[in-house]
Amino acid sequence: MTCHDGFTLNDLVFYNDKHNEANGEGNRDGSDNNLSWNCGVEGPAGDAEVDRLRRRQIKNFIVILLISVGTPMLQMGDEMRRSQRGNNNAYCQDNETSWLDWGLLARSRDLFLFVRTLIAQRLRWVEESGVASFELSLNELLRSAEFDWHGVRLGSPDWADNSHSIALTIRSGRGRLPFWLHVMFNAYWEALDFDLPPPPATAIEGWRRWIDTSRESPEDIMDVSTAPKVEETRYRVAPRSVTALFLRIDPSYGSSQPAPVRL
Repeated sequence: MTCHDGFTLNDLVFYNDKHNEANGEGNRDGSDNNLSWNCGVEGPAGDAEVDRLRRRQIKNFIVILLISVGTPMLQMGDEMRRSQRGNNNAYCQDNETSWLDWGLLARSRDLFLFVRTLIAQRLRWVEESGVASFELSLNELLRSAEFDWHGVRLGSPDWADNSHSIALTIRSGRGRLPFWLHVMFNAYWEALDFDLPPPPATAIEGWRRWIDTSRESPEDIMDVSTAPKVEETRYRVAPRSVTALFLRIDPSYGSSQPAPVRL
């Protein structure tokens, strides 16, 4: 989501514009195309609601990165909200602007635990489910991926430029722990009710809530063994948040490949 050039992940949700005045080039250096949103206030807000939204946006980005196929890259400090105070070209700042303040770890403990838990669960599921192999290329992984795209209604993704929602179902029918993963992205400013795919006959049980970035720690990400059941056929996804549900497949049934959703 971010790298050594440009905004940090924290600054991506803190600033609409670069603030490179300290670099001595009249704020002309650094990119003007940062694809950022300050959540309504430029820089530090002093508003608890704005800060909650910013933390949720950071978690949204982390989820998108770590459930993606391929090898994720996470910039050092993004897991504890490192900031460069809006400077997106801090090559000349050998000071607190570019240094990593380890005190951030205590102040952003909930985000750090979220990221650490998600990384550990990604590695475990990759190993046990057979959803990916470290011997495959990215193109081979993409060709072998089994997934369906949805919107708030099953089988009806909204690909319009002004769309604010999308969902997908990822299926793994291999390995020691085959599973389905259903991920719902709501970038809208109001809650949306997403249809849930019906569990297949091969499911050990129904859907369980794994991730909901709108919830406070530790309920924002759950362990497989403690994830709560979702009994409804729809799930209300809070504004500007990501929710991921999972269900487990009985490995004795073999492949969990269903017929594509046609509505």
